[in-house]
Amino acid sequence: MERKIPNKLFFKIGEVCEITDTQPYVLRYWESEFPALAPAKNTSGQRIYRRRDIETVLRIKQLLYEEGFTIAGAKKRLEMEMAGRTPTPGSAPPGGNGGDGAGGSDATKKALHEIRDQLREILTLLDRNDRKQV
Repeated sequence: MERKIPNKLFFKIGEVCEITDTQPYVLRYWESEFPALAPAKNTSGQRIYRRRDIETVLRIKQLLYEEGFTIAGAKKRLEMEMAGRTPTPGSAPPGGNGGDGAGGSDATKKALHEIRDQLREILTLLDRNDRKQV
């Protein structure tokens, strides 16, 4: 179970591993596979992660381990989410609206949830089709 992300600007790789329950070699590998995960390095060459990097790690982990995506499928999904600024599960604060200022009715939220589920289903089918063709 992942921990809450502490309220600070920068994190070392060990802290990120602890927060995300991930090994350092896994984080380094994901950095090579996912362009969205690109922590800066300090003058001594240590990786310095920001909050958004940790959120990206958690999303990658969710795509791979919980939703069953391949690396290629997760990469495509993450690129789509980043390009479209699609909210990821858990990105909005509980009871919040994602910070966009638009409240939205319960019916609208339900409809959007159903659409998101249908789109996920379509993406899963496309990803499976991609795997069959490889």
